[in-house]
Amino acid sequence: MSNTLSVTDQHVPVRVADRDYRIECRLIAAEKTDRPLVIFLHEGLGSVALWRDWPAQFCEQADCRGLVYSRYGYGSSTPRPASEKWPLSYMHDHARDHLPAILQALGLQNELPVLFGHSDGASIALLYAAMHPQHTGAVAVAAPHIFVEDITIESIAKAREAYLNTDLPQKFARYHADPDSAFWGWNDIWLNPEFKNWNIEAYLSDIQCPVLAIQGTDDEYGTLAQIQGIQRIAPKAELCIIDDCRHSVHKDQTDILNRALIKFIASVQPSLALNSNN
Repeated sequence: MSNTLSVTDQHVPVRVADRDYRIECRLIAAEKTDRPLVIFLHEGLGSVALWRDWPAQFCEQADCRGLVYSRYGYGSSTPRPASEKWPLSYMHDHARDHLPAILQALGLQNELPVLFGHSDGASIALLYAAMHPQHTGAVAVAAPHIFVEDITIESIAKAREAYLNTDLPQKFARYHADPDSAFWGWNDIWLNPEFKNWNIEAYLSDIQCPVLAIQGTDDEYGTLAQIQGIQRIAPKAELCIIDDCRHSVHKDQTDILNRALIKFIASVQPSLALNSNN
């Protein structure tokens, strides 16, 4: 963790669709109210802890603020009951309802943030930008999913076998208070045969802000068709293709990713003026 940035961890109460949740949040350099706010949206098995130190290190390099949080069912946020299955619309639901509620609870509802999403979090970032264009300054997505590919399902099926037959649950316990809540919520929905038709391409044309779509050439969870689809449909999208890089770009090619994100944020920063009520 950076020694020069303020970092505050807290759990905030959030109410969505008549249900109450406690959401694990980490605020980075919150006092820098004149700097852009980057919201980090984790992957399908991620959490605040699984990002490790990268968000704080990036915020220090980029001279910006950060919000990192664990979605419902992940990290030390409210766990998902074993009997509850994620619906086919779970990413839509989070973008439409959960993220706005989290920002409201933190008093950040008037910001124009830069959303950085990874994998499932990238899909949520795209959906949020499409559903809430007036509240989104820019979007950067790494290894996003806009439709379901066979390579994705094959890798998720391999993850299931590893979770059942190795010490993966014990490893996940370092990052999630309830590892089964995180793993099976994600794994069950992606391996649901009905999920094969999940597709968010129709939303991409509604995104009004700049988009940076990033993917490694060796991504084991998706092909370049994902980000090429974003560039084809979203009005203000540009691509960043990174060689010798798998699914977790922020781990595999940290320096290249940081440079690309800092350049992107600098290019859109004039449009990220904060609301005078903040």
